[in-house]
Amino acid sequence: MYVSFCTSGLRGLVTALTKDVVSGYIRAFVAVCPIGSGLYLGRDLRASSPHIADMVIAAARGAGVNVIDCGAVSTPALALAAMNAGAAAVMVTGSHIPDERNGLKFYLPTGEIAKADEAAISQGLVSEPQAAAAPHIGAMVQAPDVMAQYVARYANCFGPQALQGLKLGIYQHSSVARDGLLHMVQGMGAQAVALGRARAFIPVDTESVDAGTRAQLAAWAADMGLDGILSTDGDGDRPLLTDADGTVIAGDVLGILTARSLGAQHICTPISSNSMIEEMTEFSHTTRSKIGSPFVIAAMLAAQARQADVKVVGFEANGGFLLGFDAAGPQGRLPALMTRDAFLPLIAPLAAARAKGKSLRQMIAHLPARVTAADRISPVSKEAAAMLLDELTRSETARSAMLAQLRLPTPTSLDVTDGLRLTFAGGRVVHLRPSGNAPEFRIYTEADSNAAAQALLQAAMSAVGAALTVAGGKAA
Repeated sequence: MYVSFCTSGLRGLVTALTKDVVSGYIRAFVAVCPIGSGLYLGRDLRASSPHIADMVIAAARGAGVNVIDCGAVSTPALALAAMNAGAAAVMVTGSHIPDERNGLKFYLPTGEIAKADEAAISQGLVSEPQAAAAPHIGAMVQAPDVMAQYVARYANCFGPQALQGLKLGIYQHSSVARDGLLHMVQGMGAQAVALGRARAFIPVDTESVDAGTRAQLAAWAADMGLDGILSTDGDGDRPLLTDADGTVIAGDVLGILTARSLGAQHICTPISSNSMIEEMTEFSHTTRSKIGSPFVIAAMLAAQARQADVKVVGFEANGGFLLGFDAAGPQGRLPALMTRDAFLPLIAPLAAARAKGKSLRQMIAHLPARVTAADRISPVSKEAAAMLLDELTRSETARSAMLAQLRLPTPTSLDVTDGLRLTFAGGRVVHLRPSGNAPEFRIYTEADSNAAAQALLQAAMSAVGAALTVAGGKAA
């Protein structure tokens, strides 16, 4: 049964995440990577996560590693607690993908694993399929409330009046961060309204919010007179924020607003993020990377190597934000956190807007007129997705045939940093990329208005979907 492993973690169908598979990766991780004072463990709210967490505990303790069980907790809260303790961490989560899938995210005492760590874990898995017995069984302890510590990080920085006077909805669904988000907003003076709490897992993809969810968010905002709605994906490392009309604000726009509010100088972000960044004079430098937080972190570390005191931040199109310097908030210091975070890009734009006496929509209206849209085709076989991308990249004839369906001219530039990104006269963009950790084909578009970006996205979805179906790569 197929599983995939990369720096974003281990992913696969729950039926494929057997004891042997999970134990093998955990044994390899603790054998080849530094784990410091032990292994912090967290999990999301998927039905399968407690059982998989038990497998992780058994494998780690059997390897002689002390396990600190943090229970149901968001990924950035777990990472923060582990890094503060000088420990490694494993998060049981499939992030935003459906409930029948799950996975593991791996953290060193210094933060997320890098490509070299990924390779070492894979090699350790191959070279040592049967682990030697450990001299002792690792201890098992329950952690203090690490979610409360994570919430306090932002309460101390922004203060009890940062959101005073605002009425905010908290779309809770099945996010493991739902209660912490509600408490944080209330602690900053807002009136918080819990919305849509679910028992069964709901896969919320903050980079590609489906039409039904968008309609529900707009209805809640209108019916309740909300100033905005906040949420996250399943494991709480990707934000979702709407304006007062319930319109979802793109994650890369949240990143820009957050970076500006913190006084960031250098932006590191993937090639798929909104190009308005390059038009903004308040940022001295922008570095574009491949898609994925490990590549963003690598770019941030390179910036710090060149200038140790640079105020560098990173973010992705899904909204996950990485803080690379100790920032000063309205009420206190905000230490660096070089892992993908959802709470900061939710709170910072709202607090900045309130401080200026403006709405979120007014804040966005002052940014350059560049709008992105994104969606995915799923399920798609990895092989078919790679074949289509390769054909479109190599063959001008194949590209021209697809662009004719989109009524687009010859592109002015072609970028293959990660997938295939085509830029056209007038600034329109179509970016095609197979997902690295799910059976999906991702499509991003950019234009000077939301209507134009959405229209281009729908046309691209149709053309790519047809090509994949003809090739036999998309499941019926």
